[in-house]
Amino acid sequence: MSTEVKTASGQQLYKTEKEPSPFLEKVKLHGELIAALTSGVLIAIAWTLGHFEQNTTSIVMYLLAFIIGGYAKAKEGITDTIAEKELNVEMLMIFAAIGSAVIGYWNEGAILIFIFALSGALETYTMNKSHKEISSLMGMQPDEATLIQNGIERVVHVSSLQIGDTILVKPGERIPADGKLLKGDTNVDQAAITGESIPVQKSLGDEVFAGTVNLRGSITVEVTKPNEDSLFQKIINLVQSAQSEKSPSQLFIEKFEGKYVKIVLIAVGFMMFLPHFLLDWTWTETFYRAMVLLVVASPCALVASIMPATLSAISNGARRGILFKGGVHLEQLGNLKAIALDKTGTLTKGKPVVTDIIVADSIEQTEFLQVVASIENQSTHPLAGAIVAHAKSNGQELLSVDGIEDMPGYGVKATVGNANWFIGKADLVGKEAAAAFKNGVAKQLASEGKTIVYVKSGDDIAGILALKDVVRDDTVSAISALQDLGIYTVMLTGDGEKTAEAISKESHVDQYIAECLPETKVDHIKDLISKYDTVAMVGDGINDAPALATANVGIAMGQGTDVALETADVILMKNDLPRIAEAVKLSKRMNRIIKQNVIFSIAVIMLLIVSNFFQIIDLPFGVIGHEGSTILVILNGLRLLKS
Repeated sequence: MSTEVKTASGQQLYKTEKEPSPFLEKVKLHGELIAALTSGVLIAIAWTLGHFEQNTTSIVMYLLAFIIGGYAKAKEGITDTIAEKELNVEMLMIFAAIGSAVIGYWNEGAILIFIFALSGALETYTMNKSHKEISSLMGMQPDEATLIQNGIERVVHVSSLQIGDTILVKPGERIPADGKLLKGDTNVDQAAITGESIPVQKSLGDEVFAGTVNLRGSITVEVTKPNEDSLFQKIINLVQSAQSEKSPSQLFIEKFEGKYVKIVLIAVGFMMFLPHFLLDWTWTETFYRAMVLLVVASPCALVASIMPATLSAISNGARRGILFKGGVHLEQLGNLKAIALDKTGTLTKGKPVVTDIIVADSIEQTEFLQVVASIENQSTHPLAGAIVAHAKSNGQELLSVDGIEDMPGYGVKATVGNANWFIGKADLVGKEAAAAFKNGVAKQLASEGKTIVYVKSGDDIAGILALKDVVRDDTVSAISALQDLGIYTVMLTGDGEKTAEAISKESHVDQYIAECLPETKVDHIKDLISKYDTVAMVGDGINDAPALATANVGIAMGQGTDVALETADVILMKNDLPRIAEAVKLSKRMNRIIKQNVIFSIAVIMLLIVSNFFQIIDLPFGVIGHEGSTILVILNGLRLLKS
């Protein structure tokens, strides 16, 4: 049932769906489990009635157990068989249950249906658990927004918001759309997007994301992206697509399943006749053993070895801010031998900061920084912004500048009070004077990968500032964790040799390659693949997109460009480098569990087939062994839901 909200003129603003009954939702969610348990109760009643020689009533109860417990799986098996024109595991179970009933083993056939339905309910539970992260994400997406038009506020559905719209977000509300802050300042809880537990302060012009929480004060936001293109919606789409995409192992098992089912049916066909003539079995025993073979040879456990584990691992990653675009990428990470990392914004913070200030003996450093920052405040250059930010962080108040002249390619000339100041490259202040300043300290700083800004006051050099894009706090630990996993680390950067060498030493990477263009990054990735087979690339910019696409696994930083996010196979939502090693460990753990499941399921099938041929096991034990192994491999896969 739906509710429409209209204006006085009859214009529809938005339409909302009425919430379904919680009871009905629970019944729908646990329908398979309820049917399986009901089947189990009916089997118990039928077995009891049989002991009191109420045979007709007992058979009716067994039939009900067959129908109620087997309906979901029978429907699934028949539908898939018709759609894919290929027999499947579900059909084998149906044939085995019917065959058991035909020869009078109603109890065994019903138990087969019961346990098969129970394992199916458990597999559905796994699917539901894997979808829990996406459901909780979608629950954080606001349905409504307060739109401000011509000073009038009105509530609209988020789907109607357009770029440029102005919306009001009150304290405690979730921000309904990606945008930038136009009015007010606040702290925003971004845990849903980045996983950060500490709220982030936002002021005028700062970017805010849909699904995050405005913690204090009303704010006005300008919408910069439509709802379907918001970062929040992209996360939802990524997880949804990842859960539907199958890994190579899963695809192989599914292809193998169809052929295997045919082989089993042929073997059962021979089993129905040959033992009677070759081994002198009775017809009843021959047919009975054929039914047991039909049960124990079914590859239920093998089929369930991969998908529950993969979905559990994808959900685990999503909960920790690691988004996989599909099981294939998750599976490949475990085989990683080398990883290439972009420098700017990946290994480093991506913004230059002032690291050193060295002034002439006659100059006071505080006054020097105040004047330089006041002049640089008139510039839009990234280095100028870093100098101004450094001065403000040290409590400096900026001075008024009397005049400023841009000198393209060199720097700026400015007048502060009665003094002329020159700020820029060595050429602007004189190369010889720059080289000689403080016994050539600038050369030493440059060898450390730092950019030097020279400052001249009057005829003499007043001082220099050294700036550098500093390494992230967690870079060294992240690289160390990767190396502990036996992964070779390479830094790819467009910077010069000296800067690249300095950053590589600070980052502790195994190798660096400097002066890389986007196309040469691709060539280097290809070289690494030829040497190491499975290679990942980590980046965040448009220039990284070709390399991300070329690598076996492309990993994008979550705060990177849209192009990088679209191209990558794995996304780190919090720009948290140590998460890469966590993702590799998760992949290795998943691959290990899948191998355990496959080996265990094949071993159980072989053991049960041999035991049946030597008439060691009966149908009930065959059912328990077969379906029990299926339940065990599903439970083993569910272990990946835990961190």
